[in-house]
Amino acid sequence: MNSKYIEVNQKPFIMISGEVHNSSSSSEAFMEPIWDKADALGLNTLALPVTWEMVEEEEGDFNFDIVDALIRQARAHRKKIIFLWFGAMKNAQCTYAPAWVKEDLTRFPRAEVERGKTKTILKNFYDMPYTALSVFSEKTKQADANAFRRLMKHIRIMDRTAHTVVCMQVENETGVMGAAREHSDIANRLFEGQVPQGLAQYLMEHRFDMAESTRKAVEAGADSGTWTEVFGDCAEEIFQAYYTASYVDAVAAAGKGEYPLPMFANAWLSQGQHPGEYPSGGPVHEMLEVWKFAAPHIDVLAPDIYVKNFLEICDEYTRSDNPLCVVETSTHSHLAPRLVYAIGHYHALCFGPFAFEDIGQPFDNLAARLFGVDTGDPLLAKPQDVETFAWYANTLGDMIPILAEHYDTEDLQAVIGEKPEENAMDFGTIRIRAITSVPGAFDRPDGCALAVRMEEDEFYVIAGGCILNFESTDSERPNLDFLKVEEGTFEYRQWQPGRRLNGDETASMMFDKPTLLRVKVMQYR
Repeated sequence: MNSKYIEVNQKPFIMISGEVHNSSSSSEAFMEPIWDKADALGLNTLALPVTWEMVEEEEGDFNFDIVDALIRQARAHRKKIIFLWFGAMKNAQCTYAPAWVKEDLTRFPRAEVERGKTKTILKNFYDMPYTALSVFSEKTKQADANAFRRLMKHIRIMDRTAHTVVCMQVENETGVMGAAREHSDIANRLFEGQVPQGLAQYLMEHRFDMAESTRKAVEAGADSGTWTEVFGDCAEEIFQAYYTASYVDAVAAAGKGEYPLPMFANAWLSQGQHPGEYPSGGPVHEMLEVWKFAAPHIDVLAPDIYVKNFLEICDEYTRSDNPLCVVETSTHSHLAPRLVYAIGHYHALCFGPFAFEDIGQPFDNLAARLFGVDTGDPLLAKPQDVETFAWYANTLGDMIPILAEHYDTEDLQAVIGEKPEENAMDFGTIRIRAITSVPGAFDRPDGCALAVRMEEDEFYVIAGGCILNFESTDSERPNLDFLKVEEGTFEYRQWQPGRRLNGDETASMMFDKPTLLRVKVMQYR
């Protein structure tokens, strides 16, 4: 992986993905129609759980039959795979650990979010019964890392030439619920001890990248000392994040030692709550610098975005050291424009919804509220139109060589109806406006546009639910005319023109349905 995109067989690859329901990938037969739906939707990648309990049901006895079956299916459908390692941690719980791990509480101790208790009731989270494996157990970490290492070795042997598997997620939505940190004897002893060498200095040096609450705690604390002395009110969450990230890093390092695929860790977001109301210790925005320090083998920290302020979260996770990677988000009616904007504006490595099988279906609020979804989001009331999403996904997929070539440049930009006031894309002295809202006349919060400049005066433009205006901002050449406007598609990565637009169709460039254009303009006095 370079800093901009995944490379597959030395070619750029942008993951237009879909994650399946948690249990779907445990059955080859169950998956077959799901691959067909992925084909229909234009996805080029599927995110598929591979679980510790399935590959090592008995200690030391590894079975990768389901892994092989999924890889064969992906190849048959010309798809890539992100494997999601559900090891010791999944949604801050240990449900996917094998029975031999769950049953041996002495060798593989549980996290004590309440002192002396291996299971608790989350009073601040729907009275849900809760238990998790402790990140302070060396034996748990070693067993988890060994299983992941064996998985990566198997993938290398089977797939090192075809490169069907392009990326790995290590664990899933890590952290602990019910408290800001674990309270076992070992956790308490470490918390009362000294902050590890280098952590305080690193956080101080990177404080201007931090969330404000974390930065203030770091700036106010001592240069060294106990966790409370150094980090004050944020001490417990930083402590839990450091040891959680260190655990995940050990698992990732073991896997990379066998096969160094790009690896990421995903986050259940904090949503303005207190640590423990969301999984404390996970890679939430407030803890990104802790994870960057403690988990160097994790390439990307990825937000799972099920909240109203989608774009704000994307802003927080898009950094020079952390390209945007969204493997989980909602399947509501703004999914398609957010795909366009993630690629065109954020230059994302990956974008895809969770439970993509359900695109077009009503959203299940009852189940979703248990796993960090903001069920008050009004967008959930309307599902994404399947045909619209498929058009965008297929079109963007066909354009990947062009898009990737312009990643990390100003020659690839996008507009989204969720920010109607930010409707301008400036390419030198040529401005393309994508208007998604005209008071009293036109309002498309699901509108979007993407433009990529190929030459100084020539563009490919995707437009849907918007009005396009082309303008000159050059005072020496204030006038702008169209020389050529074509609708079209890409087939086998070659432009195939459709209608040649002129007259009424260029006088008022309003696009209700998504359209791909090739536009050449001229500027003059």
